[in-house]
Amino acid sequence: MKNINEKTPLIWLSSAHFVNDIYTGMLNPIMPFIALKLGISMAIATIIVSLSHIFASLLQPVFGFFADNITRRAFIFWGLIATSLFISLAPSANNVFTLLIFIILGSLGSSFFHPQALGFTVRFSTGDVIKNMGIFIGLGTLGYSLGPIVSAAVAQFIGLHSMPFLAIPGLMVASLMFCFVPKISSNAETKTHNDFIQTFKDIFSNRRLNILNIIAILKTLVTTSTSILLPFLWRNMGYKPFKIGIALFAFSFAAGIGSFISRTVENKAGARAVLAFSMTSTFPLMLMFALFYKTFPVAAFAVFVLMGFCTGMAMPVTMVMAQTTLPQYKSIIGGFINGFSWGVVAIALSVIGFIAQAKGIIPVLLIITLIPALASYPVLERLFTKSCHK
Repeated sequence: MKNINEKTPLIWLSSAHFVNDIYTGMLNPIMPFIALKLGISMAIATIIVSLSHIFASLLQPVFGFFADNITRRAFIFWGLIATSLFISLAPSANNVFTLLIFIILGSLGSSFFHPQALGFTVRFSTGDVIKNMGIFIGLGTLGYSLGPIVSAAVAQFIGLHSMPFLAIPGLMVASLMFCFVPKISSNAETKTHNDFIQTFKDIFSNRRLNILNIIAILKTLVTTSTSILLPFLWRNMGYKPFKIGIALFAFSFAAGIGSFISRTVENKAGARAVLAFSMTSTFPLMLMFALFYKTFPVAAFAVFVLMGFCTGMAMPVTMVMAQTTLPQYKSIIGGFINGFSWGVVAIALSVIGFIAQAKGIIPVLLIITLIPALASYPVLERLFTKSCHK
């Protein structure tokens, strides 16, 4: 490895994560208005957004396998370029086909970026890995939170046709990252996991990892469902894009704060307490939101933000527990926890959108938030039994 300040690559990886996830957070608040522009229903728009999550997430473990076996930084560099360029182009599309092409290409860029960035964060961390992972994930979450404000502001005050100019910051950061994130020396690590089939067999047969994946999927189910469906509810209530963007920003910002303090809370209360709180708190909060959103919108907004904080606390703990279970597969496991869970949820959302259109958004979200609460005890009981560590 080059003689370079150890903090430098961590700073740039976290900064690039912040910028990358600004783009991945841009579509949710403006999708109802893109749908209106193109004349498509909420159910179809939900499928399109689901496809973006599928391509941004489901392939991350596969890309993580290749990222773990190369020292070049191609994934983090070209991934950020593709994300910033094609996601910025998507809102200006004049037909559904073009919209899909831009969203798929931009989402694949994010899928390239995340596994290698997660793996590099662990490799460059010589001190507190959970703290560094919390910063990395927290900045990504904060970037994701800014995406709705950026896209909503441009859409409302300038127009969807101006969105392509937003690609410029991402392209600049990608170039700077290429200069300041060093390659891993070919002598720094011995590659011992070149067999693709054996690698995924090791991962899928590990009980502890399977449980952590379930936790990640349940967390993602809550955050993604609320972020995709509630903008349609608010648009139908007459809210403008910028107000919707503010709400999604606050939700994701609070989730980022939850990620930042996760390590501190874990040190005092333990990993099990952090995960249990994160999984059980969202249902009562969604119930409060359902009671308040029509008559007390400010209170509903506060509850929605608190829900983001609660869900965000679980992510760094889940990620580090997973990566330390099989440390030789850092990038691949990062792809599973950070990406595969989103892809699984995205597939489910393609059906959830139709159910929400038929039965109502609030009833669907109440059921969705109830699932992790009911699953919390049996899932965590299995995770923290001694036999699960073998």
